[in-house]
Amino acid sequence: MLKKVSVALAITTALWSNSAHSQELNALVWCDHTDDALIKPFEEKHGVTVNLKEYEGTGAALSLIEQSQPGDWDVLVIDGVDVPRAVSAGILGELPTDQLPYDSLFPELVMEENHVIDGKTYAISEKFGYNTVSFNKDKVSQEDLADMTKLWSGDFSGQLAVYDYYLPVMGMLAVGLGKETANLTMDDLPEIEEALLALKDSAASVGEVVASQTAIATGEVDILVGGGEWVTAGLTATNPELDWMIPDQGAVRWSQSIGVFADSKQPDLALEFVKHVLSPEGQAALATSSCYWAMPANSAAGDMLTDGQKTALRWDQQSEYLAKAQLYPAPDSELDAAMQDVWTRFLAR
Repeated sequence: MLKKVSVALAITTALWSNSAHSQELNALVWCDHTDDALIKPFEEKHGVTVNLKEYEGTGAALSLIEQSQPGDWDVLVIDGVDVPRAVSAGILGELPTDQLPYDSLFPELVMEENHVIDGKTYAISEKFGYNTVSFNKDKVSQEDLADMTKLWSGDFSGQLAVYDYYLPVMGMLAVGLGKETANLTMDDLPEIEEALLALKDSAASVGEVVASQTAIATGEVDILVGGGEWVTAGLTATNPELDWMIPDQGAVRWSQSIGVFADSKQPDLALEFVKHVLSPEGQAALATSSCYWAMPANSAAGDMLTDGQKTALRWDQQSEYLAKAQLYPAPDSELDAAMQDVWTRFLAR
């Protein structure tokens, strides 16, 4: 009898262990979340497998979610300005603020206007940076780029590439034209489109994240419009000639947020993943991801970064940069459709 009990316990333990380690978490993320340095520590600590699906642009994420079954996804990474859109669609669930590191977030990254709806918090900032100008300082000087309007003046014809995402680039041009991204209307589009089409006349290429990085890293172009630390910070060790700057008019600040799906089948584990990403160790790994570098939202990550990494990210200049940057435009559905139409004409030119 004792042997039978021992065998039964052994089998039960083995089954439990296999079940625990076969548990899976499904996350819809940006490419910077796919590094083992970020994911493996969580998997090993919790004995789970994290399945990651990359996407670019909130529209693509919403399309994927619409094609999925309820409960297919557990964690969502999304543009901070698009959190209200996800909440109104019933995608995100409420987060327990007392379990998240708000005390050490950069103040500008709390973003209550985006994350808190009807008194409930649905997301938290995890990483931020700027869509601005990356450049090869051996070919172009920072002084040449101080006035953003020079980008579409024709002075740099054939020397520049454009990041293929309509919201930050159109927002950036709006800033260059003296507009506020938070208050854009249909009346602003003709002037923005004129500048955008002039920019296309000077562009050698238009590309997504990897294509944009490759274009400037290989010397195909000298300037990347819509670039920033996310393009060059991780490349400076091997390409010291690459740099980035914010023009006099300012730049667009992007901020990515993370939350838990309202219909997640394992919300507690999903919350643990959010907490892991927001931990100093998780933030340092996310900030220096192989896909792209950018500033961690949690200032406590500074203790986990090297001096060289902090220099590349302009850690000590963030107060100045944050003051000069405006958030992505957050258009309503009518304006968003019109902006996409403008972008389509830009791409087709």
